[in-house]
Amino acid sequence: MDIRRASTPAELLAAEGLFDGPAREEWSRRFLDSPGHLMLIAYVDGVPAGMVSGIEMTHPDKGTEMCLYELSVDEGYRRRGIGRALTLALVDEAKSRGCYGMWVGVDTDNEAALATYAAADAEDEGVFSMRGWTLGPGAPAAP
Repeated sequence: MDIRRASTPAELLAAEGLFDGPAREEWSRRFLDSPGHLMLIAYVDGVPAGMVSGIEMTHPDKGTEMCLYELSVDEGYRRRGIGRALTLALVDEAKSRGCYGMWVGVDTDNEAALATYAAADAEDEGVFSMRGWTLGPGAPAAP
């Protein structure tokens, strides 16, 4: 397995099977061009097998932390440690960027994700509730 940082929309488009829906070139470019955004892709024999995206968030009284925005491993490559390796690679990237911490929101019934994050030494910080807003025509369609 080889984990590399994506730097071109073509890399993201080639890995779109790891996303919830089709990747769009203009959104891929915007993601890659945004400061503090990164996508790491795990390749097995040259094939995209998994990805993790992270976004730095800075606040005046806290400094900068990394949000693990999304983690995905292709079904055919699961249970091989790829999710854990991607998560730890993002931890290393966050450390190298001077982030004071890293966090992820995860559904409490997503046993695979919970096990992956526990295997990568994430600590349970308790139950929280997430609320969201759909804000217009650029929003992705609901699954």
